[in-house]
Amino acid sequence: MSSVLPPAASPQNPRTAAAYRPVSSHLAIAPPVSVVIPAMNEAENLPYVFKSLPGWIHEVVLVDGDSTDGTVEVARELWPEVRVVPQRGKGKGDALISGFAACTGDIIVMVDADGSADGGEIVSYVSALVSGADFAKGSRFANGGGTDDMTFVRKLGNRALCAVVNRKFGARYTDLCYGYNAFWRHCLDHIDLDCTGFEVETLMNIRVVKAGLRVQEIPSHEYLRIHGTSNLRAVRDGLRVLRVILGERSNRRALRRRAHPSPLVDAVRGEAS
Repeated sequence: MSSVLPPAASPQNPRTAAAYRPVSSHLAIAPPVSVVIPAMNEAENLPYVFKSLPGWIHEVVLVDGDSTDGTVEVARELWPEVRVVPQRGKGKGDALISGFAACTGDIIVMVDADGSADGGEIVSYVSALVSGADFAKGSRFANGGGTDDMTFVRKLGNRALCAVVNRKFGARYTDLCYGYNAFWRHCLDHIDLDCTGFEVETLMNIRVVKAGLRVQEIPSHEYLRIHGTSNLRAVRDGLRVLRVILGERSNRRALRRRAHPSPLVDAVRGEAS
């Protein structure tokens, strides 16, 4: 992971270390970080989710899908400053769009509310962004990543869909359908999200490549959902993802005509030099 230290104060650069939020002894950041958590009836899982979030983040935006189990009350108890955004529509995509609009941070991180993501990994995503990436994309299949929550059929489907996206759009992804991502706020001006379901992550991954944004994959480990049952349906949602892929027009010719190489950053593979 790259280390980014605050520059020393000078007449040309009056900012001091006090203007930065310390993340560790080797990393400090100035940009405020917003974490968006879409949730519907996840009260039992939120203690695990919030416990893993680093204390230096700027804000937590919880998008509540009309929960009836006290999700909002639990969130406010765990994180008193949490911003609660009522979801007006349905679906994960709709919830994320509402959450993104409510964020005030320069960096936005997407985290699921089921306890499957480790909030401690956020530092790796932020480090990639402050080091030059526009979009930090979590990958369960990059070297160092992993998953406890994918059946063989889902892995096979994810691999096939990923291969289609890589071929059609000139991407180099190792994972496609994963919801743990982070990006600079300006990315929202380029990707124009317009879907409501689980396919939102695929749409984002495609459109950041089409926009020529710098993407870096971050190895991530997906854990089992702690409580409850997922609303994800492999076949139904897989078909929705496929429709999104086929509906997006490829711009590979435009990318090849660019004077500079594609800004897509190589996946973090952790290979020894």
